[in-house]
Amino acid sequence: MNEIGKSKASPFAKNMMKKTTMAALVLAVLGLTSVAHATTTASTTFQTPVHVQTSMTASGCDNSPGPQITLQGAMTVGGLGFQLLFENNLAGTHTFTIESTASAVVIPAGQSVTIPKQPVLGGTGGNPFISIQFVDNHNNPLSSTILLGRCVQGLLTTSVDLSIPATATAQVSAGSCDNHGSTISLSGQMSLTGINANIIFANNDNPVGGPHQNTQPTSVNVVLIPAGQTIQFAKQPSLGGVGGNPWIFLTFLDGRGQPVSDDILLGRCVKL
Repeated sequence: MNEIGKSKASPFAKNMMKKTTMAALVLAVLGLTSVAHATTTASTTFQTPVHVQTSMTASGCDNSPGPQITLQGAMTVGGLGFQLLFENNLAGTHTFTIESTASAVVIPAGQSVTIPKQPVLGGTGGNPFISIQFVDNHNNPLSSTILLGRCVQGLLTTSVDLSIPATATAQVSAGSCDNHGSTISLSGQMSLTGINANIIFANNDNPVGGPHQNTQPTSVNVVLIPAGQTIQFAKQPSLGGVGGNPWIFLTFLDGRGQPVSDDILLGRCVKL
């Protein structure tokens, strides 16, 4: 016992304590290494072309307060891809740079989004003329007003090309970053801003006047594609680049393979 009433540790006990401490440190380092590869997120907002087709069937054209319309359709999007750039040195370092690229299409051009069938109650009786205008979710016009025909014609169809903002988001992670090469995996989504339609019912198809001016047009706003609707793309097969823990850049591409973003620096491979 020492002067404060505690036993002195034997040399064997001290040695075991040192070994235990070193083992714990090694495990901690190994634990940090095992979670070093995180996920990095990149995103961009761009204009994407969409093709919208709608069909409407009408009934009760002479009824008051107006006909019953059933609307449905589909929308196809312009597509999305990406390109990864692997560089061993950043620009301006005055050292030899080895670089490689890898690219993939994650949402093919022409991928379809269904516009669900929905009823629309018109506000004008007497076999009205029916028109449609496509707008965004803030009621800003995306198209001109398109005259479809009179209610009694039955099936009314339209087909139009539009351009809407979309936000592409990618989650990027690294599989390996050694001298033999680097491998990268990517998943994510494209989020759309939304498309609505104003369906307009009028007793006169002449905007500057005509024989049937006694009624004002009425319109009904219908949500075709809700704002924030997403198209997911699954985790892509690993893409390879140069070895030696390169710097990695990502560029988003449209369906034609054209860039819709700047080169986005994700960081060193081991940081992904």
